[in-house]
Amino acid sequence: MKQGGSIWLGLLVLSLLPGCVSTQPSSGSSEARRSGGENLSARLHTELGAGYYARGQYAVALQELRIALDADKSYAPAYSILGLVHAELREDKPAEEHFKRSIELAPDYSEAHNNFGLFLCQRGRAAEGLQRFEAALSNPLYPTPEKALANAGNCALENGNLGQAELYFVRALKRMSNQSTALLGMAEVHYRQGRWLAARSVLRQFSAQFADISDMGPQALWLGVRAERQLGDREAEANYGSQLRRRYPESMQAQWLISGQYDQAGSLL
Repeated sequence: MKQGGSIWLGLLVLSLLPGCVSTQPSSGSSEARRSGGENLSARLHTELGAGYYARGQYAVALQELRIALDADKSYAPAYSILGLVHAELREDKPAEEHFKRSIELAPDYSEAHNNFGLFLCQRGRAAEGLQRFEAALSNPLYPTPEKALANAGNCALENGNLGQAELYFVRALKRMSNQSTALLGMAEVHYRQGRWLAARSVLRQFSAQFADISDMGPQALWLGVRAERQLGDREAEANYGSQLRRRYPESMQAQWLISGQYDQAGSLL
């Protein structure tokens, strides 16, 4: 799920866009811990699997996760990471089965609900995805609800519901003012609603988290191009555009720029 997102191992950002997939085997869920957290081998191999997944080494990740489940077949976090790996491989049936198994073993395991929700939204099943995010948020012990809120915002945005998306992003930013997924999503909402100055302001807040503007990723740079174009700042527009062409020449956003398709928004999921 690296297209359109960032992946946590702790707070490891994997992708160029700040997606909120969680690869944290240990969560705030007491049920997840009870389902296998006492088994050190299961946890360690799940963490190894998550690390290999984050580096795109999916075959090795699968091996580690199988070892984890050989140690404890009831370890819910291992199934959640398995779901992520199979989803990345576009093996949707086993991905969904693993997410569901993780939730079956630990119904209040918010990370599994969050990951399953993102998967569903990426497959065009927005209503089901939003239900999973709400399930994640229903756990008062969920340590990072801003991730599920930001994902829910992007899911609503992809479904064309700007008002609902904005509400989710506002909630996420109230919990963590610099939550990158929510910031980029909010900037996109402002742009689509014709609030160009607001889009610029939030995008600059988003860009302040990066050492170099090109590190923002193609989706953010493309939004910068379009916002500055609307505001008439040709220098800023050209700067965003040059960074996009130089750093991400193979991206669809760079192709849209070259062909002048400024009405293309792309996906934040």
